[in-house]
Amino acid sequence: MQNDMVTKIVANPKYQQLVSTRSSYGWILTAIMMVVYYGYIAVIAFDKALFAQKLGDGVMTVGIPVGFGVIVFTIIITGIYVRRANSEFDALTQDIVKEASK
Repeated sequence: MQNDMVTKIVANPKYQQLVSTRSSYGWILTAIMMVVYYGYIAVIAFDKALFAQKLGDGVMTVGIPVGFGVIVFTIIITGIYVRRANSEFDALTQDIVKEASK
């Protein structure tokens, strides 16, 4: 009984679409996040003076808002993934479950 259900789900074209789309989307977002994060770290490693420049007369440097921007970018990109997962991926999953339980 369990194997029949698994076989039905795996054979469903919507399941294949879900796995393919979710996987590629996750990898794309991961690559974008890695470019931003490692780009930030690379600038720190190879051009410390760039982020050490002061903004105005205070103690704030360029690196602080850029680092804050990396954190905000991470939150935004996570939100984008969650939004798509909660709408498109969950709808596909529910369709697959309905079709498999028939």
